[in-house]
Amino acid sequence: MYQNYSKIIIKSKLKNFNHRNLLLSSAITMSIICQPYLLSQTKNKAKLNEVYQSSHKSFITKAVEKTGSSVVTIESQRYVKKRKFSSNSPLFFDPSLKKFFGLDLPNENLPRIEQSQGSGFIFADGLVLTNAHVINKSNKVVIGLTNGKKYIGKLIGQDFFTDLAVLKIEGKGPWPKAKLGDSSKIQVGDWAIAVGNPFGLENTVTLGIISNLKRNVTQLGIYDKKLELIQTDAAINPGNSGGPLLNSNGEVIGINTLIRSGPGAGLSFAIPINKAKEIAYQLINNGKVIHPMIGISLINESSIETNTNSVKVGYVVPNSPANKSGIMVNDIIIKVGNKEIKSASDVTSEISKNGINKKIKILLKRKNKFVTLKVIPTDITNLEN
Repeated sequence: MYQNYSKIIIKSKLKNFNHRNLLLSSAITMSIICQPYLLSQTKNKAKLNEVYQSSHKSFITKAVEKTGSSVVTIESQRYVKKRKFSSNSPLFFDPSLKKFFGLDLPNENLPRIEQSQGSGFIFADGLVLTNAHVINKSNKVVIGLTNGKKYIGKLIGQDFFTDLAVLKIEGKGPWPKAKLGDSSKIQVGDWAIAVGNPFGLENTVTLGIISNLKRNVTQLGIYDKKLELIQTDAAINPGNSGGPLLNSNGEVIGINTLIRSGPGAGLSFAIPINKAKEIAYQLINNGKVIHPMIGISLINESSIETNTNSVKVGYVVPNSPANKSGIMVNDIIIKVGNKEIKSASDVTSEISKNGINKKIKILLKRKNKFVTLKVIPTDITNLEN
């Protein structure tokens, strides 16, 4: 009987042991099955959170995230020699004149280094696009990236007529590059996002719209530049010069260049990126830019009676191609090449497309007669000479 009882106990223990093993193996199996599922769920939640956060970002934030890292601070240093006053000048003997001209300040007459700051952006491998006036007459240029690193900038070329300059970063990349857009596709009313580093404050962003296109600088009283600008009401602050103007997709459509002060203050202007690219590649390949000119100033006129616009010759430069071909003051320009002229910018554009040292036909109206002349444009530097 004892043996039978022992057998019953052993069987019971074996049964319990097998039951525990079955539960343990089931738990392990479930763990193996559930673990990938739980990991998958965690990943899916992370992705959903990422999508949720991204969907709640404004288009401005997304645009700046695409281009912000390519925006740089440009610090320029210029060595200024002491003032050129003769030691025998009466200014040194008259205390009131000395005070008026600041000559009583000992440091004012000593050599010094002037520092200024602007913005720019990396548009190609190690190449920075900015305004020419940002680095004008600089002896040293330092380029600061958004990651805090600073590099020496080497001037590749600058063009004062379009206020553009290209710098090369003296260092090893890779470099964050801005995506360039197409300024021919922008329209009045499109969003405009100005980015720059005014006073060294990185990635300062202002928002506005495109207010106007092809704004000629002569309308702003600027006669020593050769530009058609984008007008925007996005605030361009001092130090923003050279920074990018972005569209809503974060593409560069212009380069911030100037602010209107005085009457009409609050207007900001940018150089269209298509023109900037053209100038930049000329500077990279040739070190200079060719500006075809024939040597005339133009006046846009409009008639209320006939509701038409015309372009009149206001001045002819002596010994210029226009002067040699027979163009005269008060001539009305009807056609340049095959282009019918409606504004002064049409004339400039067609002559630029034609290039230098090639003849171009110009149809004029002189009093009541039509006159066709052939003119050979030259580079603007030849007109200056």
